[in-house]
Amino acid sequence: MREGLIPTVLGTAVAASGAAMRNKYPMAAAAVVGFGLAHVVLGAIDLVEHRRRTE
Repeated sequence: MREGLIPTVLGTAVAASGAAMRNKYPMAAAAVVGFGLAHVVLGAIDLVEHRRRTE
C-alpha cells in the first residue's frame, strides 16, 4: 500500500463527516473539517513525495 494513502482517505472521511454536521454544531464542524483537510494535505504530500518513478 502506498505511503500516505491511509491519511488521505481518513482525512476525506473526517472532512465529510464534519461537513455533514455543520447545521447542528457549526463550530465543532469547522474544527472537524479543518482536521480532516489537514490530513488530506499531509497524506497528499506523502503520496507525491514517495511515488515511484517509472523512468
